[in-house]
Amino acid sequence: MERKTIHLCLAHMSEEGLEQKYIKEAFDTNWVVPLGPNVDGFEKELEAFCGQDKRAVALSSGTAAVHLGLLNCGVGPGDEVIVQSFTFCASTHPVTYLGATPVLVDSEPDTWNIDPELLEEAIKDRIAKTGKIPKAIVPVALYGMPYKIDRIMEIANRYEIPVVEDAAEGFGSRYKGRVLGTFGKYGVLSFNGNKMITTSGGGALIAASDDEWREIMMYATQYRESFPYYQHEKIGYNYRMSNICAGIGRGQMTVLEEHLAHHKHVQALYEELLADVPGIHVHSQPATGEYDSNYWLCTITIDEDVRIKGQEGAYKTIVTSAIGGAAGVIHAASSATTDCQPNDNVEALREFMNQANIEARPLWKPMHKQPVYASVPAYVNGVSEALFKIGLCLPAGPCVSDDDVRYIVETIKDAIER
Repeated sequence: MERKTIHLCLAHMSEEGLEQKYIKEAFDTNWVVPLGPNVDGFEKELEAFCGQDKRAVALSSGTAAVHLGLLNCGVGPGDEVIVQSFTFCASTHPVTYLGATPVLVDSEPDTWNIDPELLEEAIKDRIAKTGKIPKAIVPVALYGMPYKIDRIMEIANRYEIPVVEDAAEGFGSRYKGRVLGTFGKYGVLSFNGNKMITTSGGGALIAASDDEWREIMMYATQYRESFPYYQHEKIGYNYRMSNICAGIGRGQMTVLEEHLAHHKHVQALYEELLADVPGIHVHSQPATGEYDSNYWLCTITIDEDVRIKGQEGAYKTIVTSAIGGAAGVIHAASSATTDCQPNDNVEALREFMNQANIEARPLWKPMHKQPVYASVPAYVNGVSEALFKIGLCLPAGPCVSDDDVRYIVETIKDAIER
């Protein structure tokens, strides 16, 4: 019998079925709209989890949260926003929605997140070249790993630049015991179907005050003024989360701690089982006691001299479908290769695992190597490009059992030519 496919990270419903309870209530009370009791309740539960007297706005996606966070920082045409280059495009695209330009900053090697020293170098250089201070800074909790937020905030505060924390992958991760998304002016969360908890699709923006919360809420609901008819004095957006999706989120909040514990357990198991495999290295958080990653995805790096079975066939065939759970329509590539891609042994291992019904995924391709951002300013040190060439994401979600992890590790061992 063919083995089930082990996906990277899939949603897992609560055993009590509370998601269905809240959804049923939404139908029974006819709250099948982008507002309602579940939305209000979900926001209050997020606020309680985040603490720090924060306010939450539940939105249709994490991308929408980045967009509104930047908008409320005053980002507009002609501005520049510093964004971590090693990330998914949802961190950078909203900058362009606002007519601004992303300034891409590379990573430091221990967390893989934005390099604070390179960040300050970029700020100084942009001021020297443009005469203007960047409008915002967007650090990213890559694969759930906390960024060096103390140093980032110290730099940001010195130059009076607001920080929009992209903690979309880092819900539940902490730095010095404090939840990510609560340090900067705004925090971004995602509840996509592959995140720590899911609302099917959705996200949230964490704000620091009632006034900021109210303004974000206005922008998220078409910026309607208080008249008995629709009057709009600013451009708003249809970004609120639906009451149905929020009902799923309320049920998911009951298993959040369980999911966090599971991901950390899977990470520890990978570290144990791969410790004696030459050339395979599991990326883990710095052992300083300050970092508490949710390990949304577990990641490995592969030495260039590790030979994988079938490696001679890497990149010989054009991929015809999306890799890594991507949805929607994709363009057919004209070539099997680009000028920046994972090493042949990484691609060969991904394909070997795919044949064994294991979903593995390359690391995010740095934004400064994406064709769409070829012309934007970039401050690079080679870290993210080097990691992209040797890195691979392994399954870590709630549906991944200990036996699955053992099977994945054995498959990796089987793939290596001796």
